[in-house]
Amino acid sequence: MNTTQAKAAIDQILTSEQQQAAVARLRSEWLDQFTKACKSPSGLAGIAVPPREPVIGKWFKKGDLGFIYGPRGMGKTWLGLFLARKCAEGGGIGNLAEWHIQRPHRVLYVDGEMPMDDIRQRDAALAAGAAPGLLYLQHEALFHLTGSVLNLADSPVQAAILDLCRREKIEILFLDNLSCLFSGLRENDADSWDRILPWLLEMRRNRIAVVFIAHAGRNGLMRGTSRREDAAFWIINLSEPKEPADFQQGAKFLARFVKNRNATEGDCPTLEWTFAKPSNDPKAHVSFKRLSTADLFRQYVEDGLTAANEIAQELSISRARVSQLAAKAMKEGWLKKKGRNYMIAKPNPLLLE
Repeated sequence: MNTTQAKAAIDQILTSEQQQAAVARLRSEWLDQFTKACKSPSGLAGIAVPPREPVIGKWFKKGDLGFIYGPRGMGKTWLGLFLARKCAEGGGIGNLAEWHIQRPHRVLYVDGEMPMDDIRQRDAALAAGAAPGLLYLQHEALFHLTGSVLNLADSPVQAAILDLCRREKIEILFLDNLSCLFSGLRENDADSWDRILPWLLEMRRNRIAVVFIAHAGRNGLMRGTSRREDAAFWIINLSEPKEPADFQQGAKFLARFVKNRNATEGDCPTLEWTFAKPSNDPKAHVSFKRLSTADLFRQYVEDGLTAANEIAQELSISRARVSQLAAKAMKEGWLKKKGRNYMIAKPNPLLLE
């Protein structure tokens, strides 16, 4: 071994010893932190962690991870922009107590798909008042002003969005949509979601709620790995209503909770939303009506869904609950059962008006 080789061997040993010392130091620091945070039940109760503040009704709280998904063209962006606007403005949504917004919030809406003109027009159409806390990060504007292309699958971009949210005191982050904003992410690969989950958990620790706009697959379920749903506090599915929209600009859809950790079924009614944007009016006319689980049950049977297990899956309820709904419907006289399938015994009087 010559002098150069000997020096390299000594440097390698020193480097190894330094690495071991660094690992030992980190281990000791972590043990220190664990010792401070490890508490008995009574000690845990005494930690003054602020409760998560409600954002909308009982079902949406600060730090939540939520998803709004549906087929292309169903109206996901209309609902996303409307909620972003309302969260920034504060106040009520019609007379809908379950969707009351406690106060104005600081909101960042990140758009990765829509043309900028459409975003501007829809924002103006949905505006009901001042929203000084609403900010847009729009993909075309970003490219026009900086030449950069937004890809939230990259960890430095994720870190920069978190820094932006902290600097601007953002409380709610809308991401529209998952497919466009996370290029290169394999949707059906659960391991790919691990590139996103630590960032989302960091958002939650900072009490920043994240709302994803996502696409539905051909089976009607949210596209991609089901693993992303595990950390979600709530998921809203958009689907086609019984009577589709008869206007060109706007959207009409059913919005139904398929998951909610924060509230009961009664706190999260299914709503039929209508966003009508007449060509001669700069404002969009937004309306909604409640639909009960019994209403949806009847609608599915009328649409030809007759098996109890299929109805239970569509409504995200148990087969026992389907049986209860069916028993009530048969008592009312509008439903009958043939073998294992349900069918309409007489037409819906509402459809005859």
